[in-house]
Parts: sequence; C-alpha cells; structure tokens
Amino acid sequence: MRLGRRTLVTALAGMAAWAALGAAPAWALELDAAKAQGWIGERRDGYVGLVDAAAPAEARALVDQINAERRNAYDAVARQNSVPRDQVEALAGQKLIQRAAAGTFVMDAAGRWIRK
Repeated sequence: MRLGRRTLVTALAGMAAWAALGAAPAWALELDAAKAQGWIGERRDGYVGLVDAAAPAEARALVDQINAERRNAYDAVARQNSVPRDQVEALAGQKLIQRAAAGTFVMDAAGRWIRK
C-alpha cells in the first residue's frame, strides 16, 4: 500500500509538533549550534550529515545520535502507515531542508553541500 502524500505530511507534522512542544531531545540545541558552525547539514534523505571533515569528534557523534533517533522515528511512522521507510525519509528530507535556517548547509539534488 502506498501512503498518500497528505497523510505522510500529517504524520511528519505531528512529529515536528511533538518536538516543538518541548519533547525535543536535549541534542536539539547542540544540533543548531553545529549547523551554525557549518559542521552538520541536512541531507535529502531525512538525515543529517557531516559537512566539514575537520569537524570535532563531538559533531561526528552528534550525527550518529541524531540519525539513530530519526531512523527510529521514521520506522514508527512507516509502520503506522504501512509504507516503506524510504518514503518517510524522502518526505522528511524535503521538509527538513525547507525548514533549514538561512546560512546553514543542505544537500542539493547532486549530493553537494550548499548554503541555504
């Protein structure tokens, strides 16, 4: 069964609302700081990536932690809606890149890091 885009957007919006209401993990502020430093950016597949190979070890660990938590969230949305996780990831990637702050890095369609 293929999930409608509207239903998937609604599920992802629910996840975003949950985060906005204060249930966001403690790493949320760290993520914003790492993005502002240009160490981490949003990828098109719904995950974050390391932009700067010279970023500190903490930034690398943060990427791993965030991606593990996002993967769990995407799995849950996919299970609830009986769709493949990659559909959820792709839609989440679009939304996260759209919401990314100006001046932060996002991945373009060619897989290159660009400043938004």
